[in-house]
Amino acid sequence: MTGRIRDEDIALVRERSALDEVVGEYLQLRGAGGGSLKGLCPFHEEKTPSFNVTPARGLWYCFSCQQGGDVIKFVQKIDNLGFTEAVERLAKRAGIELRYEQGGHIPGQEQSQRRRLIEAHMAAAEFYAEQLASPAAQAGRDFLSSRGFEMADVGRFRVGYAPAEWDSLTRHLRGRGFTEIELLAGGLASQGRRGLIDKFRGRLIWPIADLTGDVIAFGARKLAAGDDGPKYLNTPETPLFKKSSVLYGADLAKRDIAQRRQAVVVEGYTDVMACHLAGISTAVATSGTSFGDGHITILRRLLMDDSQFHGEVIFTFDGDAAGQRAALRAFSMEEKFVTQTFVAVQGDGLDPCDLRLQRGDPAVRDLIAQRVPLFEFAIRSAISEHNLETAEGRLAALDAAAPIVARIKDRGLRQLYAVSLDRWLGMMDEGFVLGRVLAHEGPGTGGTTRINNRNVRNNHGNDAAAGNGRPARSGVQGQAGALSGEPFAAQTAVTGRAERGRDAQRSAFDFADPVVNVERQALKLAIQRPALCGPVFDELPSAIFSVPAHVAVCDLIAANGGVTSATSAREWSQRLRAAAPNDNARGFVTRLAVEPLEVPGPTGEPDAKFAEAVLARVEELAVSRDIASIKSRLQRLSPVSETADYNRMFGDLVALEQRRKVLSERASGAL
Repeated sequence: MTGRIRDEDIALVRERSALDEVVGEYLQLRGAGGGSLKGLCPFHEEKTPSFNVTPARGLWYCFSCQQGGDVIKFVQKIDNLGFTEAVERLAKRAGIELRYEQGGHIPGQEQSQRRRLIEAHMAAAEFYAEQLASPAAQAGRDFLSSRGFEMADVGRFRVGYAPAEWDSLTRHLRGRGFTEIELLAGGLASQGRRGLIDKFRGRLIWPIADLTGDVIAFGARKLAAGDDGPKYLNTPETPLFKKSSVLYGADLAKRDIAQRRQAVVVEGYTDVMACHLAGISTAVATSGTSFGDGHITILRRLLMDDSQFHGEVIFTFDGDAAGQRAALRAFSMEEKFVTQTFVAVQGDGLDPCDLRLQRGDPAVRDLIAQRVPLFEFAIRSAISEHNLETAEGRLAALDAAAPIVARIKDRGLRQLYAVSLDRWLGMMDEGFVLGRVLAHEGPGTGGTTRINNRNVRNNHGNDAAAGNGRPARSGVQGQAGALSGEPFAAQTAVTGRAERGRDAQRSAFDFADPVVNVERQALKLAIQRPALCGPVFDELPSAIFSVPAHVAVCDLIAANGGVTSATSAREWSQRLRAAAPNDNARGFVTRLAVEPLEVPGPTGEPDAKFAEAVLARVEELAVSRDIASIKSRLQRLSPVSETADYNRMFGDLVALEQRRKVLSERASGAL
């Protein structure tokens, strides 16, 4: 059994792992005000950013899928790791040497599988890179030189060479302490008749890294004419490598993709190298598979793909028929992006690597600069297959292009392309062309029609909701419907009450209720800015809160020493999360720690006056409820026959009215 990591080492890993930096390695983050950042959630598909990061407290939370936690929890979820594996990964990133309670450092074979496999791949990448300088690798060096790459360029991309021997890498890695099971699990070796043999032999090697830069797989190109294997061979699917969710070069391109809001998708490893060396540092490529949904997810996160007017994805394809087919496949996935999509195709069929070799770096940059919208490319490709010199040819071209135009989601853009189609065909009859396009949106025209109708209906619905083809949202309030059950779930988790029906959930916690909102602000202040609340919050009885979930959080705060015991907002929120009785309660506390405060004024920053007003308002609302209760009871008493009780309750009422007046004055002007 692996020893338990010491608590102080775990705390050190959290302290030295800046949440915004770790999350920023996987998705693009932007300022959200109040010291918070936001981005597209990596754990579910969304069009508008709901994923919030609060570096000051070291917490993240998605207000849409209701997932949240600290930096360790993020790494656990994003890389599908256990707690220990996530801590080990962050420790390695921060240069921290972990200690284990069962004594000393754990042996290599007891370390987590993922960590061991990554270490094996990193050792293999170093081995391959060293072998590229050997005499046996002359054919590999010649190939790279023939493609216009110098050895300095090769080192930048960590290109290597796999010796033609059966087990050179296997022997090397076993000498480094890696087991046969690990080499097989990582796809570095395969089982031969007499033992393990290397997966790659006599080939050029490109290391494939994840977004953090860890090598997780390899791509290999054959060199010998007598090699009867495929031209390119990739690592098989392993616990580390899922080819449908990895983009080659993304680790090198991710920062420029985020800064430039641009991603260039090319076809091969040498194309990525050529683009980067030519100054197109946003180039990436798929790893042995067609461009698909997993790759789209990566790009959307890196681009923060939430606006069709900012950012662009540029596909480069060979100018041959296969390249055109690939471009049309990309067109079928265009609707999954929000940003604009383009195609850059060299007319003479040269790929970026050949283009750079023959015409230099400026030609590669010009290729990308002269991109055309993906819609236009798809339409023109359909038209080009017909003879536009005859009426029959023009009509056939129209019928080939009309279904493509009909698939454009945006109605205005669809109509503009119909007008362009008329001009490209030379028909000079926009009404006729538009009618032909609309015919593909009507019933009874097969699969294309059904898809088109669905797209049009969805677009109309989105237009009605948001006016821009995307679902309308506005902060937390805009998501009240999706989250109506979450606070009640937290409530039952914290208090131990049995779960109720959906209607009871909604009535238990209503985002639109101003009382609930004020209470929520008070709890957010107590968790996010404990120093502003001082002893005033700690003196409030939990019974003044009207929602059971709020009562439970107030009790949790009191049980952990109250806000006056907090040394810092980060330490305080971590203490409360650790003390929460279960995951639902912990999630509710996390949300309160991340959700923005509703502070009036231009700065949006809370101060002591704001905190005093919020707490006074919470108490004022509780006093108002007591006043209403006493008034109701007084109406049921007789001032003649029940004089003593009546006078006592009337005195309580007068005192409460005076207290409410004081609290109202304290709260006025700030909320």
